[in-house]
Amino acid sequence: MLSEVCHELRNWFDISRLFGKFEVKNGVVTSYLDSSAITIADGQYFRIVGSVFNDGVWEYSSSEGIGDLVDEVFDGAVWLLAIPREVIALSERIDEWKNKYAGVGSAGMSPFQSESFGGYSYSKQSAGGDGTAKSFSWQNAFANDLNQWRKI
Repeated sequence: MLSEVCHELRNWFDISRLFGKFEVKNGVVTSYLDSSAITIADGQYFRIVGSVFNDGVWEYSSSEGIGDLVDEVFDGAVWLLAIPREVIALSERIDEWKNKYAGVGSAGMSPFQSESFGGYSYSKQSAGGDGTAKSFSWQNAFANDLNQWRKI
């Protein structure tokens, strides 16, 4: 979810970007050319770009590694991030909201914004602040919280 939030914000909170050929092996990212491990602080987030299997935002743990990473070699970038705690907490709240309102069993479970069949139709919308109707999504539900972190 954190990748989606940063993408929506157009803000990755990157503090440095490393470019080149990288290897992911056993949950560790290393520079492929000199086999040196990339220095990432415990609990720090980083972004992988240009990978076939691992694109996205990941959290580094010195004790657990990054267990979900798939072993591969790729040409791309590794961005070291400094995501504020408030954004991480917001991402967790959005994830909870999505599980509650966008999952199976909720009114929002249909992937469609509107449907019409057999004389029946519906549209999923919410009132916008300007009085217009908008499709209801996590982006709309959390717009005010997201806006303070958004890059234009």
